[in-house]
Order: sequence, then structure tokens, then C-alpha cells
Amino acid sequence: MTAPARDRRFLGHPTGLAALFTVETWERFSFYGMQAILAYYLYYSAADGGLGLPRDSAMSVVGAYGALVYLSSVVGAWLADRVLGAERTLLRGAIVIMAGHVSLALIPGVWGVGVGLVLVALGSGALKTSSTVMVGELYAPEDRRRDAGFSLYYMGVNIGGFLGPLATGAAQQRHGFHLGFALAAIGMAVGLGCYAALRRRLGGVGLAVPHPLPAARRRQYLAGAVAVAVAVAIAAGLGLLRPSNLAAVAAVVTALVAATYFSHILRSPHVDADERRRVVAFIPLFVASAVFWSLYQQQFTTVAVYASERLNRSVFGAVMPAAWVQSINPVCIIVFAGVFAALWTALGDRQPSAPAKFALGTALMGVAFLCFLPLAGGGPNSAPLLALAGILLLFSFAELMLSPVGLSLATRVAPRAFHSQLVALFFLSVALGTALSGVLAGWYDPQRETPYFLGLGAASLVVAGVLAALVPWIDSRIRS
Repeated sequence: MTAPARDRRFLGHPTGLAALFTVETWERFSFYGMQAILAYYLYYSAADGGLGLPRDSAMSVVGAYGALVYLSSVVGAWLADRVLGAERTLLRGAIVIMAGHVSLALIPGVWGVGVGLVLVALGSGALKTSSTVMVGELYAPEDRRRDAGFSLYYMGVNIGGFLGPLATGAAQQRHGFHLGFALAAIGMAVGLGCYAALRRRLGGVGLAVPHPLPAARRRQYLAGAVAVAVAVAIAAGLGLLRPSNLAAVAAVVTALVAATYFSHILRSPHVDADERRRVVAFIPLFVASAVFWSLYQQQFTTVAVYASERLNRSVFGAVMPAAWVQSINPVCIIVFAGVFAALWTALGDRQPSAPAKFALGTALMGVAFLCFLPLAGGGPNSAPLLALAGILLLFSFAELMLSPVGLSLATRVAPRAFHSQLVALFFLSVALGTALSGVLAGWYDPQRETPYFLGLGAASLVVAGVLAALVPWIDSRIRS
């Protein structure tokens, strides 16, 4: 295995990054391709090929599904740390994802949605955490290429995120939703094949199991998993879980899981005093991240409705699919991820600290929502496409300030015994924000947009201000 500090064979980075870059690109193609048409499949009428759910219920389902993706990252992280290792968890997760997309493509109606979304969510949670941890393991802790490497990895994510909605949106508009879902399944199959061909380049990264679970205890955990599944089935059968309240339930469950996880890590005898201080300093960043994602993830709820009902989508005499709006943010990331990576590399020790970048990203997300205000009050098809593209460019800049930096920071401050699981905690902040995006989208009314965008934009700016005031305290603990 080439020493990481000397390995620069993939754009100046370790060659193992190529394998992770590729599988994540295709996984995101399938993930975002499916998600770009999911809301429309749920609330469009049967005459338009959809299931005809009420719009607020459809938004709740999308938010809950997104939350489950990131909530299941906890399961994936636990499997990686205690049973399989990150690399084997990644591979199995990819197989489960493909099975989920196949279910959406082939099984009609609500059953196909239920089976497909659960499988995609569980598989994505396993893959996301494992691939992120493996990217971190490619670099020594003091390697200044770390943030730049995560930014390049993030560019691969967004190449897939750009191409997926274009493919599935065109397929859905011309041939129906199920062909769009089939393209997502094909994309994941391509990703699996590419990863199988490139696995050897990892050089053993991700094979270790950091904190192995004794074989005698595995049955206990399996029984617990079965009990949870039965409890969910009973709750659904009793009507306690409905499409209209799924996002709210997911938000509450995620918040409780995150609080329990923080408590478990902080009280663990396997965590020393320095590691504990770093984890405590991570808590306000978790909160800011949840606020950020509650606005950002509305691309798949509020912005999806906005694109279908308020946006003028006429381009050169043709009407583009509403799902294509979901490709605007990824193409912005593709263009600017390298710029941000080069900027952080050039600034070196002079770049803002990770907590300062979090504050900037949260503030910029609030500004992006305030930019909807000049467009408020118009009728159907009145909002200019160029204006929405500009707003989504601000989404992208905010994302580049926070998301890849948050992943990098999580791998840097994680206690040795909870390496994958602290990354999962970062993903839990995304889960919480995604669930809240589904809840908040239920309040969006195209006829009363001003209070909605003003209130959420202002709230994000307040959170950013509080975090900025805490930056010196957080920095001192993270660097201890």
C-alpha cells in the first residue's frame, strides 16, 4: 500500500479516492434521480401517473424518507464499527439500494413506494457513513489535503446528483414514473460494477472492525431490530403512523436518537477527556447543521412544489420537466467545488476554522430564503427560471461552506472507539433537518409566501449569529 502522504495519483490525492468517488457518483445518480420525481409521483393525480396523495402528506412522506436515509446511517455506522468494517458495509449497502430502486420500478402503488423507500433508505445509510469514513482514512490527521479531498469527493456526489434528475425527469415526462425509477436502478448497478473493479485501489482501507461486537451478543441486537420492526408495523396498523405525520414522527425519533447517542459517547469509558471535550464542542455544530438542512432539504419539498406551480419553465419554446430544477444545485457544486477546494488549500492555516465555516454556511442559507421575497405574490408560472437558479446558487455556496467541512470535521474529532459513529451523528443532524423540511413544507402556501420565506430566513440568520459568537470556544476545545 502506498503511504497516504506520498500517494498523489488521483488528482493529487490518494488513488483510493477514485474508487469511493466513482461508487458515490453512481449512488447519488440513483438517489437524486429517484428523489427528483418522488414528490410528484406521490401527489400528482392518477391521470398524470401519480398516486394522488394530498400535497402536505406527500411532503411529509418525502421528509420522513429523507430522514430515514440519514437515521439509518447510525445502523450503518454501528455495523461498520462493530461487525463488518466500513468496506464490507459499503458493498452490502449498495446491493440493498439497488434492490430498493428495482422495487420502485416494478411494484405498483403504495406497496412499491413502501418497500422501495425503506430499502433505499437503509442501504444509503450504510453506504454514506462507510464511504465518508473511508475517505477520512485515506489521509493522515495532519494532512492538509483532507478538506480538499472531501471537496473533490463531494464533487463526485454532485456529478451524480446533476445527471440523475435529468435522466429520470425526462423519462418520467415522456414515458411515466416507473421508467424513471428503473433508470435509478440501472445507475446503481453501474456503480456496483465500477466499485467492484476499483476496490483493490483502496489498499485495505476500511477492512478493520474498530470495536468488534462479541459473537454472543449478536443475537440480542438482532432480536432488538426485530422488535423495532414489529413495533413500527403495529403503529402503522393502528393508524398512529400516517403519511401526514410521518415527517413529524421522524423528527422526534431522530432528536431522541441523537441525544441518546451523544450521551452514550460522552459517558463511554472508551472515550478519554480530550476526546470528550471535542465531542461536547461538536454539539452546537450539530444544532446549526440541523437548522441548515431544514432549509436546504426543502429543495425536494417546497422548491419542488414551487418549480411545478410557480416557476416559468418555458425554455426556447419547450416546457422543461419540473424535476430538472433539482439539477441546478449539483451543477453549481460541480463548478465551484474545485474552486472551494483550491481556496482552502491556498489559504492553508489562514482559512476560516470549521466552526466559522459552519456559521457562514448557515447565514448564507438564511439569505437564500430571503431572496424568495421579491418573487412572492405572483401567479402560476410567473417566477423566472434565472431567479430560482440564482437562489439555488446561494444554496450551493452555503452547502460548500458546511457539508464537506462537516464530514471532514466529524472524522477529525471522532473518538477512536466511535470513529464511524460520530460521522453518523453528523448525518443525524441531516436526518433531523430533512424531517423538519417535510414538516415545514406542509406550511408552505403559494398564495402566502412572504411570511414563510421571511420567517425561515430570519431564523437561520439568528442561529448563525449565535454560532459565530461560540466559534472561539468551539475552536479551543476542538484543538485541545
